[in-house]
Amino acid sequence: MTAVAFDADRPWRLHERVALRPEPFGALAYHYGNRRLTFLRSPDLVTLVESLDAQPSPRAAFDAAGLDAKRWPSFEKALTSLAAGNFLVLENAA
Repeated sequence: MTAVAFDADRPWRLHERVALRPEPFGALAYHYGNRRLTFLRSPDLVTLVESLDAQPSPRAAFDAAGLDAKRWPSFEKALTSLAAGNFLVLENAA
């Protein structure tokens, strides 16, 4: 499946073939489908990624997580990167 351009107003979720392993710095994310490994370098980012499927959009997840709006651009950049690597997919996508 080809990665879709990230849009913070659409519903996203962690890909079903991605596993997160907690680490002191955040987490390691491993994609069993494409065998990619990436670092989530913030516990806040891990919490955000894990909560995406419970919110209608990433922006709603930022708000629900209580993240300062000044930090949203950095989280959006991280989520864009995760979507480009197919770690995140649009809700209802495989």
